[in-house]
Amino acid sequence: MGRTMEWAASAEHLGGFPRRLVFTAVGAFAKAVASLLNSSYVHNADTLIRLVRSRPPGVPLITVSNHMSTLDDPLMWGFKGFPTFDANLGRWVLAAEDICFKNAFYSYIFRLGKCIPITRGGGIYQEHMNEALERLNDGAWLHTFPEGKVSQDDAPIRRLKWGTASLIVRAPLTPIVLPIVHHGFQKVMPEKFMFSRRPPLPLCNKRIDIIIGEPIEFDLPKMRQMAISQTRNKSFHINGWPCTSPDVLDEAAQRCLYATISEQIRTSMEILRNFRKSILKS
Repeated sequence: MGRTMEWAASAEHLGGFPRRLVFTAVGAFAKAVASLLNSSYVHNADTLIRLVRSRPPGVPLITVSNHMSTLDDPLMWGFKGFPTFDANLGRWVLAAEDICFKNAFYSYIFRLGKCIPITRGGGIYQEHMNEALERLNDGAWLHTFPEGKVSQDDAPIRRLKWGTASLIVRAPLTPIVLPIVHHGFQKVMPEKFMFSRRPPLPLCNKRIDIIIGEPIEFDLPKMRQMAISQTRNKSFHINGWPCTSPDVLDEAAQRCLYATISEQIRTSMEILRNFRKSILKS
């Protein structure tokens, strides 16, 4: 299977003008909704801004967050002080193919907005995951919603899908991984507003909290060896995944490693979720 409109995602497409136009329009929308029509409170914004603007050359960045509405991205980048309009600094993001790429027009616009289509249930080795890996190899910033779908319940972070963990492991240069937890976008764009449908426009006068953590430390060499030792001589259901390099992890070891990394990310996100609650109580 080929890649959907990959040419439109190129920075060189028509001199980059369409991409800049989309980032300007979407950025203005995000700023208006997050900073003018609603009240956004951001904890530790400086860490995110610093990593977006001035991390070491060639080092990729992965931000991970919970997913509370269909407008989380781009609204979560609309807070004051964030370089929302800069198309070069802007994130790449994994986006649901069945929602954002349902026709040629949508596909073109979302591609200009640096979105990578992901097929739900397509597995962690689908072709567009390889495209995401290539963007990390370029030292880019990638945002993911590892829960895999929208949930508007104020509940603990759910078990994460393994796609993000697989990108962390497969990237030649280990990415910086920054956890983010937000609350309030489910009130700005509720799934069931009227007649069990979303409102036609974002709602106003809501409180939005964005809690940004610190980079998560992964001792990948040690974690790889543990995964190999824990799965040695054990039988697992096999889907035919390719072995990873440089450690030549078989599928059983990969499953163990991805589960361990995903749980570490989930735990970091849950700590941020509880930290937000403690702030509100104080």
